[in-house]
Amino acid sequence: MTTLRVLTVDDSRTILAMLHHTLSNAGFEVLQAEDGKQGLDMLKNGEFDVIITDINMPVMDGIEFIRHVRATGQHQSLPILILTTETSRDKRDRGKAAGGTGWIVKPFDPEKLISVIHRVVH
Repeated sequence: MTTLRVLTVDDSRTILAMLHHTLSNAGFEVLQAEDGKQGLDMLKNGEFDVIITDINMPVMDGIEFIRHVRATGQHQSLPILILTTETSRDKRDRGKAAGGTGWIVKPFDPEKLISVIHRVVH
């Protein structure tokens, strides 16, 4: 079985650290970006099996980031999980319309997150 590559995009260093710890311990290769623009740059330079992104970030928010990812033909089927504190139906609808695959509310349960990743990748 090959190691899954995960790109996490979040402006919170605490969340990035928690994601790195959780996902690395689960055997994933984890690369991290602090905003959507940095995430797009990383996506240009590597292949990923799944993206986990926040919505509220400086420079480029998660919705705009997802739209950019989906705009390139090569990433149409790449799973993008939205990990956010947002719970409003409007934000969920906007995330889904942009091309988000799933929605997880912070704080996340490590086991559930890993389970969701396996579900959307396989």
